[in-house]
Amino acid sequence: MSNLPPLNTETIWAIINEKLDDATVNQLLWHYLGYRYDSSTAQWDISQVAPEWQGEYPQPPNFIESRPATVKLTRSIPAENKQMLKEKLGFKGYKIGEFGPRQTRRATAANWLLSYLQQTNDKIE
Repeated sequence: MSNLPPLNTETIWAIINEKLDDATVNQLLWHYLGYRYDSSTAQWDISQVAPEWQGEYPQPPNFIESRPATVKLTRSIPAENKQMLKEKLGFKGYKIGEFGPRQTRRATAANWLLSYLQQTNDKIE
């Protein structure tokens, strides 16, 4: 996971516009949630993962395919950051008939990452 793109608004837009593949989106989420893969033991190290994620997801979930994991991700976004894609990036949403669960989950991933960026950096470029 060392080849992840930087966490910035360009990457957030790449998620929304489907320029990044689903695997990379998942890996970004895993990384910022604290999941680390230990290749020497071939296991996930979850020591940096918040307890509320460790119990339910000792292995990092596939957020693009798992509705329950995405719901948990949505609920973990602070209320003041729920509309960040719209407020900070001007994202108007997907057009009716042109999106499905996959795009919705990618938007949730993008919003969670943008919220994380806001909370840790306070500077969104």
